[in-house]
Amino acid sequence: MDLFYFTRNFNLFDFVVQTKKDIMPLLAIVGAFFAIILLLSFFTVNQQTAAVVERFGKFLGIRSSGLQIKIPIVDRVASRVNLRIQQLDVIIETKTKDNVFVKMKVSVQFKVIQEKVYDAFYKLEYPHDQITAYVFDVVRAEVPKLKLDDVFERKDDIAIAVKRELNEAMMTYGYDIINTLVTDIDPDIQVKNAMNRINAADREKTAAEFEAEASRIRIVAKAKAEAESKRLQGQGIADQRREIARGLVDSVEVLNRVGISSQEASALIVVTQHYDTLQAIGADANSNLILLPNSPQAGIDMLNNMVASFAASNQIGESIKEGNLKAKHKIDPKDQNLHHSDEDDK
Repeated sequence: MDLFYFTRNFNLFDFVVQTKKDIMPLLAIVGAFFAIILLLSFFTVNQQTAAVVERFGKFLGIRSSGLQIKIPIVDRVASRVNLRIQQLDVIIETKTKDNVFVKMKVSVQFKVIQEKVYDAFYKLEYPHDQITAYVFDVVRAEVPKLKLDDVFERKDDIAIAVKRELNEAMMTYGYDIINTLVTDIDPDIQVKNAMNRINAADREKTAAEFEAEASRIRIVAKAKAEAESKRLQGQGIADQRREIARGLVDSVEVLNRVGISSQEASALIVVTQHYDTLQAIGADANSNLILLPNSPQAGIDMLNNMVASFAASNQIGESIKEGNLKAKHKIDPKDQNLHHSDEDDK
Protein backbone atom coordinates (compact mmCIF):
# COMPACT_ATOMS: atom_id res chain seq x y z
CA MET A 1 0.00 0.00 0.00
CA ASP A 2 2.80 2.36 0.68
CA LEU A 3 4.20 1.53 -2.69
CA PHE A 4 0.84 2.30 -4.38
CA TYR A 5 0.56 5.61 -2.62
CA PHE A 6 4.01 6.59 -3.62
CA THR A 7 3.39 5.59 -7.21
CA ARG A 8 0.16 7.57 -7.33
CA ASN A 9 1.74 10.75 -5.94
CA PHE A 10 4.56 10.44 -8.38
CA ASN A 11 2.17 10.38 -11.36
CA LEU A 12 0.26 13.44 -10.09
CA PHE A 13 3.50 15.32 -9.74
CA ASP A 14 4.47 14.47 -13.26
CA PHE A 15 1.09 15.67 -14.50
CA VAL A 16 1.42 19.02 -12.74
CA VAL A 17 4.90 19.51 -14.09
CA GLN A 18 3.82 18.54 -17.59
CA THR A 19 0.79 20.86 -17.42
CA LYS A 20 2.91 23.73 -16.21
CA LYS A 21 5.29 23.21 -19.09
CA ASP A 22 2.43 23.24 -21.54
CA ILE A 23 0.73 26.39 -20.17
CA MET A 24 3.83 28.58 -19.86
CA PRO A 25 3.96 29.61 -23.54
CA LEU A 26 0.30 30.48 -23.44
CA LEU A 27 0.77 32.60 -20.35
CA ALA A 28 3.69 34.33 -22.03
CA ILE A 29 1.54 35.12 -25.06
CA VAL A 30 -1.30 36.40 -22.91
CA GLY A 31 1.08 38.54 -20.88
CA ALA A 32 2.65 39.97 -24.01
CA PHE A 33 -0.78 40.72 -25.42
CA PHE A 34 -1.85 42.58 -22.31
CA ALA A 35 1.48 44.44 -22.24
CA ILE A 36 0.96 45.57 -25.83
CA ILE A 37 -2.61 46.60 -25.04
CA LEU A 38 -1.34 48.58 -22.07
CA LEU A 39 1.30 50.27 -24.15
CA LEU A 40 -1.20 51.10 -26.88
CA SER A 41 -3.44 52.72 -24.30
CA PHE A 42 -0.98 55.59 -23.89
CA PHE A 43 0.11 58.14 -26.48
CA THR A 44 1.79 61.56 -26.40
CA VAL A 45 0.85 64.83 -28.10
CA ASN A 46 3.56 67.37 -28.91
CA GLN A 47 3.48 71.00 -27.86
CA GLN A 48 1.41 73.28 -30.15
CA THR A 49 -0.33 70.21 -31.56
CA ALA A 50 -3.86 68.86 -31.15
CA ALA A 51 -4.77 65.18 -31.60
CA VAL A 52 -8.17 64.23 -33.03
CA VAL A 53 -9.37 60.96 -31.43
CA GLU A 54 -12.10 58.81 -33.00
CA ARG A 55 -13.96 55.74 -31.63
CA PHE A 56 -15.05 53.32 -34.28
CA GLY A 57 -14.72 56.10 -36.87
CA LYS A 58 -16.78 58.62 -34.93
CA PHE A 59 -15.34 61.79 -33.42
CA LEU A 60 -14.58 61.30 -29.72
CA GLY A 61 -12.57 64.32 -28.65
CA ILE A 62 -9.56 66.59 -28.98
CA ARG A 63 -6.45 65.79 -26.97
CA SER A 64 -3.98 68.53 -26.14
CA SER A 65 -0.22 68.27 -25.59
CA GLY A 66 1.11 65.77 -23.03
CA LEU A 67 0.53 62.09 -22.13
CA GLN A 68 -2.97 60.89 -23.09
CA ILE A 69 -4.98 57.63 -22.73
CA LYS A 70 -7.21 55.86 -25.22
CA ILE A 71 -8.80 52.44 -25.48
CA PRO A 72 -6.71 50.31 -27.78
CA ILE A 73 -8.35 48.97 -30.91
CA VAL A 74 -11.54 50.84 -30.04
CA ASP A 75 -10.08 54.34 -30.15
CA ARG A 76 -7.59 55.73 -32.65
CA VAL A 77 -5.76 59.03 -33.29
CA ALA A 78 -7.29 60.16 -36.57
CA SER A 79 -4.90 63.10 -37.09
CA ARG A 80 -2.58 65.50 -35.41
CA VAL A 81 -3.34 69.14 -36.20
CA ASN A 82 -0.50 71.68 -36.16
CA LEU A 83 -1.40 74.75 -34.07
CA ARG A 84 1.72 76.75 -34.99
CA ILE A 85 1.74 79.64 -37.45
CA GLN A 86 2.24 78.37 -40.98
CA GLN A 87 3.12 80.22 -44.18
CA LEU A 88 1.85 79.61 -47.68
CA ASP A 89 3.52 81.35 -50.64
CA VAL A 90 1.22 81.95 -53.61
CA ILE A 91 2.55 83.15 -56.98
CA ILE A 92 -0.01 84.88 -59.21
CA GLU A 93 0.37 86.26 -62.72
CA THR A 94 -2.03 89.09 -63.50
CA LYS A 95 -2.37 92.25 -65.61
CA THR A 96 -2.33 95.88 -64.52
CA LYS A 97 -4.53 98.72 -65.73
CA ASP A 98 -1.88 99.83 -68.25
CA ASN A 99 -1.72 96.28 -69.73
CA VAL A 100 1.51 95.16 -68.08
CA PHE A 101 1.72 91.52 -66.97
CA VAL A 102 3.30 91.02 -63.55
CA LYS A 103 4.03 88.07 -61.32
CA MET A 104 3.24 88.67 -57.67
CA LYS A 105 4.28 86.60 -54.68
CA VAL A 106 1.84 86.76 -51.79
CA SER A 107 2.83 85.14 -48.48
CA VAL A 108 -0.11 84.14 -46.26
CA GLN A 109 0.59 83.46 -42.58
CA PHE A 110 -2.17 81.48 -40.88
CA LYS A 111 -2.85 79.07 -38.03
CA VAL A 112 -5.58 76.74 -36.77
CA ILE A 113 -7.67 78.20 -33.93
CA GLN A 114 -7.27 75.89 -30.95
CA GLU A 115 -10.95 76.05 -30.06
CA LYS A 116 -11.93 75.16 -33.65
CA VAL A 117 -9.73 72.15 -34.35
CA TYR A 118 -12.89 70.12 -35.12
CA ASP A 119 -13.91 72.55 -37.89
CA ALA A 120 -10.39 72.76 -39.29
CA PHE A 121 -10.11 68.96 -39.55
CA TYR A 122 -13.60 67.89 -40.57
CA LYS A 123 -14.91 70.84 -42.59
CA LEU A 124 -11.94 71.53 -44.85
CA GLU A 125 -9.87 68.83 -46.48
CA TYR A 126 -7.31 70.92 -48.44
CA PRO A 127 -6.82 74.27 -46.68
CA HIS A 128 -3.85 75.28 -48.84
CA ASP A 129 -5.88 74.96 -52.02
CA GLN A 130 -8.71 76.95 -50.48
CA ILE A 131 -6.39 79.78 -49.39
CA THR A 132 -4.67 79.82 -52.79
CA ALA A 133 -8.00 80.15 -54.57
CA TYR A 134 -9.05 83.14 -52.45
CA VAL A 135 -5.66 84.84 -52.95
CA PHE A 136 -5.95 84.45 -56.73
CA ASP A 137 -9.48 85.83 -56.68
CA VAL A 138 -8.65 88.94 -54.63
CA VAL A 139 -5.35 89.80 -56.37
CA ARG A 140 -6.84 89.44 -59.84
CA ALA A 141 -9.69 91.69 -58.77
CA GLU A 142 -7.54 94.44 -57.24
CA VAL A 143 -4.44 94.67 -59.46
CA PRO A 144 -6.27 95.35 -62.78
CA LYS A 145 -7.62 98.56 -61.19
CA LEU A 146 -4.09 99.93 -60.71
CA LYS A 147 -1.27 101.04 -62.99
CA LEU A 148 2.12 99.41 -62.64
CA ASP A 149 3.62 102.24 -60.57
CA ASP A 150 0.55 102.22 -58.31
CA VAL A 151 0.92 98.46 -57.78
CA PHE A 152 4.37 99.05 -56.29
CA GLU A 153 3.17 102.00 -54.22
CA ARG A 154 -0.05 100.36 -52.96
CA LYS A 155 1.05 96.78 -52.40
CA ASP A 156 0.09 97.12 -48.73
CA ASP A 157 -3.48 97.92 -49.77
CA ILE A 158 -3.53 94.75 -51.86
CA ALA A 159 -2.22 92.73 -48.90
CA ILE A 160 -4.90 94.20 -46.61
CA ALA A 161 -7.64 93.33 -49.11
CA VAL A 162 -6.38 89.74 -49.35
CA LYS A 163 -6.27 89.39 -45.55
CA ARG A 164 -9.78 90.81 -45.14
CA GLU A 165 -11.25 88.42 -47.72
CA LEU A 166 -9.40 85.40 -46.33
CA ASN A 167 -10.42 86.13 -42.74
CA GLU A 168 -14.08 86.28 -43.69
CA ALA A 169 -13.87 82.98 -45.57
CA MET A 170 -11.44 80.90 -43.48
CA MET A 171 -12.75 81.81 -40.01
CA THR A 172 -15.70 79.49 -40.70
CA TYR A 173 -13.30 76.58 -41.14
CA GLY A 174 -11.33 77.28 -37.96
CA TYR A 175 -8.39 79.12 -39.55
CA ASP A 176 -7.11 82.50 -38.44
CA ILE A 177 -5.22 84.62 -41.02
CA ILE A 178 -2.40 86.27 -39.09
CA ASN A 179 -0.96 88.37 -41.90
CA THR A 180 -0.63 88.63 -45.67
CA LEU A 181 2.45 90.12 -47.34
CA VAL A 182 3.11 91.02 -50.96
CA THR A 183 6.76 89.99 -50.94
CA ASP A 184 7.60 90.29 -54.65
CA ILE A 185 6.34 92.13 -57.74
CA ASP A 186 8.06 90.97 -60.91
CA PRO A 187 7.06 92.67 -64.19
CA ASP A 188 8.08 91.40 -67.60
CA ILE A 189 11.83 91.69 -68.30
CA GLN A 190 11.27 94.23 -71.10
CA VAL A 191 9.18 96.39 -68.79
CA LYS A 192 11.87 96.24 -66.10
CA ASN A 193 14.52 97.28 -68.62
CA ALA A 194 12.35 100.20 -69.75
CA MET A 195 11.78 101.27 -66.14
CA ASN A 196 15.52 101.10 -65.49
CA ARG A 197 16.19 103.26 -68.53
CA ILE A 198 13.60 105.79 -67.36
CA ASN A 199 15.16 105.93 -63.90
CA ALA A 200 18.64 106.26 -65.38
CA ALA A 201 17.50 109.10 -67.67
CA ASP A 202 15.79 110.84 -64.77
CA ARG A 203 18.92 110.60 -62.64
CA GLU A 204 21.05 111.88 -65.52
CA LYS A 205 18.66 114.79 -65.91
CA THR A 206 18.90 115.58 -62.20
CA ALA A 207 22.69 115.33 -62.35
CA ALA A 208 22.76 117.66 -65.37
CA GLU A 209 20.55 120.17 -63.55
CA PHE A 210 22.86 120.14 -60.53
CA GLU A 211 25.92 120.46 -62.75
CA ALA A 212 24.33 123.39 -64.62
CA GLU A 213 23.43 125.06 -61.33
CA ALA A 214 26.99 124.58 -60.07
CA SER A 215 28.34 125.99 -63.34
CA ARG A 216 25.99 128.98 -63.07
CA ILE A 217 27.15 129.63 -59.51
CA ARG A 218 30.78 129.47 -60.62
CA ILE A 219 30.11 131.84 -63.54
CA VAL A 220 28.21 134.30 -61.33
CA ALA A 221 30.91 134.20 -58.69
CA LYS A 222 33.59 134.69 -61.35
CA ALA A 223 31.65 137.59 -62.90
CA LYS A 224 31.21 139.22 -59.50
CA ALA A 225 34.90 138.80 -58.81
CA GLU A 226 35.80 140.27 -62.19
CA ALA A 227 33.39 143.17 -61.67
CA GLU A 228 34.88 143.87 -58.27
CA SER A 229 38.35 143.62 -59.79
CA LYS A 230 37.41 146.05 -62.59
CA ARG A 231 35.87 148.42 -60.08
CA LEU A 232 38.97 148.43 -57.95
CA GLN A 233 41.15 148.68 -61.04
CA GLY A 234 39.13 151.63 -62.33
CA GLN A 235 39.28 153.25 -58.93
CA GLY A 236 43.03 152.79 -58.95
CA ILE A 237 43.32 154.23 -62.45
CA ALA A 238 41.13 157.17 -61.47
CA ASP A 239 43.26 157.82 -58.41
CA GLN A 240 46.39 157.49 -60.55
CA ARG A 241 45.10 159.98 -63.13
CA ARG A 242 43.97 162.30 -60.39
CA GLU A 243 47.46 162.31 -58.92
CA ILE A 244 48.99 162.71 -62.38
CA ALA A 245 46.71 165.71 -63.01
CA ARG A 246 47.73 167.23 -59.70
CA GLY A 247 51.37 166.69 -60.62
CA LEU A 248 50.82 168.32 -63.99
CA VAL A 249 49.16 171.33 -62.35
CA ASP A 250 52.11 171.65 -59.99
CA SER A 251 54.53 171.33 -62.93
CA VAL A 252 52.72 173.99 -64.96
CA GLU A 253 52.72 176.37 -61.99
CA VAL A 254 56.48 175.85 -61.53
CA LEU A 255 57.13 176.49 -65.22
CA ASN A 256 54.90 179.57 -65.16
CA ARG A 257 57.03 181.02 -62.40
CA VAL A 258 60.13 180.88 -64.66
CA GLY A 259 58.36 182.60 -67.56
CA ILE A 260 57.07 179.63 -69.58
CA SER A 261 53.49 179.97 -70.69
CA SER A 262 50.84 177.36 -69.92
CA GLN A 263 50.72 176.21 -73.55
CA GLU A 264 54.45 175.72 -73.73
CA ALA A 265 54.47 174.00 -70.34
CA SER A 266 51.72 171.59 -71.43
CA ALA A 267 53.59 170.79 -74.62
CA LEU A 268 56.79 170.22 -72.69
CA ILE A 269 55.03 167.86 -70.29
CA VAL A 270 53.51 165.88 -73.18
CA VAL A 271 56.93 165.55 -74.83
CA THR A 272 58.40 164.43 -71.51
CA GLN A 273 55.67 161.75 -71.17
CA HIS A 274 56.42 160.68 -74.76
CA TYR A 275 60.02 159.98 -73.91
CA ASP A 276 59.01 158.30 -70.67
CA THR A 277 56.82 155.99 -72.75
CA LEU A 278 59.72 155.21 -75.08
CA GLN A 279 61.88 154.40 -72.09
CA ALA A 280 59.22 152.07 -70.63
CA ILE A 281 58.84 150.26 -73.95
CA GLY A 282 62.60 149.85 -74.29
CA ALA A 283 62.87 148.44 -70.76
CA ASP A 284 60.75 145.40 -71.69
CA ALA A 285 62.87 143.05 -73.86
CA ASN A 286 59.84 140.94 -74.84
CA SER A 287 57.60 143.83 -75.87
CA ASN A 288 56.03 143.66 -79.35
CA LEU A 289 54.74 147.27 -79.22
CA ILE A 290 55.78 149.64 -82.03
CA LEU A 291 55.42 153.39 -81.47
CA LEU A 292 55.12 155.55 -84.62
CA PRO A 293 56.54 157.98 -85.42
CA ASN A 294 59.71 157.17 -83.53
CA SER A 295 62.57 159.54 -84.48
CA PRO A 296 64.36 162.44 -82.74
CA GLN A 297 62.72 164.91 -85.12
CA ALA A 298 59.30 163.53 -84.24
CA GLY A 299 59.60 164.85 -80.70
CA ILE A 300 60.43 168.38 -81.91
CA ASP A 301 57.62 168.32 -84.48
CA MET A 302 55.16 167.12 -81.87
CA LEU A 303 56.25 169.92 -79.51
CA ASN A 304 55.86 172.60 -82.22
CA ASN A 305 52.50 171.22 -83.32
CA MET A 306 51.18 171.13 -79.78
CA VAL A 307 52.32 174.70 -79.09
CA ALA A 308 50.66 175.86 -82.31
CA SER A 309 47.47 173.96 -81.53
CA PHE A 310 47.30 175.35 -78.01
CA ALA A 311 47.79 178.87 -79.39
CA ALA A 312 45.11 178.41 -82.01
CA SER A 313 42.71 176.99 -79.44
CA ASN A 314 43.31 180.00 -77.20
CA GLN A 315 42.59 182.37 -80.06
CA ILE A 316 39.38 180.52 -80.92
CA GLY A 317 38.35 180.62 -77.28
CA GLU A 318 38.97 184.34 -77.01
CA SER A 319 36.98 185.08 -80.19
CA ILE A 320 34.07 183.00 -78.89
CA LYS A 321 34.06 184.90 -75.61
CA GLU A 322 34.08 188.28 -77.43
CA GLY A 323 31.17 187.20 -79.64
CA ASN A 324 29.16 186.18 -76.60
CA LEU A 325 29.76 189.54 -74.92
CA LYS A 326 28.68 191.47 -78.01
CA ALA A 327 25.54 189.38 -78.27
CA LYS A 328 24.60 190.22 -74.71
CA HIS A 329 24.84 193.99 -75.40
CA LYS A 330 22.60 193.88 -78.46
CA ILE A 331 18.81 194.36 -77.81
CA ASP A 332 16.12 192.91 -80.01
CA PRO A 333 13.84 195.61 -81.69
CA LYS A 334 10.72 193.84 -80.43
CA ASP A 335 12.02 194.06 -76.90
CA GLN A 336 12.68 197.83 -77.41
CA ASN A 337 9.08 198.46 -78.61
CA LEU A 338 7.76 196.51 -75.66
CA HIS A 339 9.90 198.64 -73.33
CA HIS A 340 8.52 201.91 -74.82
CA SER A 341 4.89 200.71 -74.55
CA ASP A 342 5.38 199.92 -70.90
CA GLU A 343 6.64 203.48 -70.27
CA ASP A 344 3.62 205.01 -72.07
CA ASP A 345 1.22 203.02 -69.93
CA LYS A 346 2.85 204.41 -66.85
